[in-house]
Amino acid sequence: MSEAPSSRFAGRTAIVTGASRGIGLAVAERLVAEGARVVVTGRRQEALDEAVARLGAGRAVGVAGHADDPDHQAEVVARAVDAFGGADLLVNNTGINPAYGPLVELDLAAARKVFEVNCLAALSWVQQVHRAWMGEHGGAIVNVSSVAGVRPAAGIGFYGASKAMLTHLTQQLAVELGPDIRVNAVAPAVVKTRFATALYEGREEEVAAAYPLRRLGVPTDVGSVVAFLLSEDAAWITGQLLVVDGGLTLTGGV
Repeated sequence: MSEAPSSRFAGRTAIVTGASRGIGLAVAERLVAEGARVVVTGRRQEALDEAVARLGAGRAVGVAGHADDPDHQAEVVARAVDAFGGADLLVNNTGINPAYGPLVELDLAAARKVFEVNCLAALSWVQQVHRAWMGEHGGAIVNVSSVAGVRPAAGIGFYGASKAMLTHLTQQLAVELGPDIRVNAVAPAVVKTRFATALYEGREEEVAAAYPLRRLGVPTDVGSVVAFLLSEDAAWITGQLLVVDGGLTLTGGV
């Protein structure tokens, strides 16, 4: 892990969902590097244990469970408060996309699961941290959306629709929870993670050619932006969607 560029998050505790690898782990690493303590979630305890070892056992705790399970959410928030004394920051990073293809052929059962995890679960996490901590103490929240929620994307239309809703939830929550809680979102394009492998594997150079910066994203590209939005450097920013896409949407692509 690189040396901390600052101590922006000293004394603060973050919950990062879907953080055993990929973007979530990069976010957690950046927050820890800048002084935070983190509770990371994911489905597999073994993977979370590896993440915690990487983050530093004294700085991180891993709690396994399903992101859309309210009991798991309550357990995670309680662990944050009990282990580290608060739940000041929340990053809703968990997202799924079990279906690929045109909307007219979409399995509606799969669509309902996408909606549950990508939208309702994110809202439920906010409700949980608000009740347990942020409602009294304030805080900052970042939801991980997608450029697929900004404009149509072939094959992942319902995933994009769920992310568009997440963006709207972000804006609504920002209005309702201000002034003491800020809520923002990031919209990454293709980031080189296991989740996005099918979008670039075997043709990375071809896919990257559509990006003005001529490369795909890496998890730290998003982690640094999330950290900014959570920090006091963004103290007058709320309800915003920050596109992190290497310039892709400037060329009309997704």
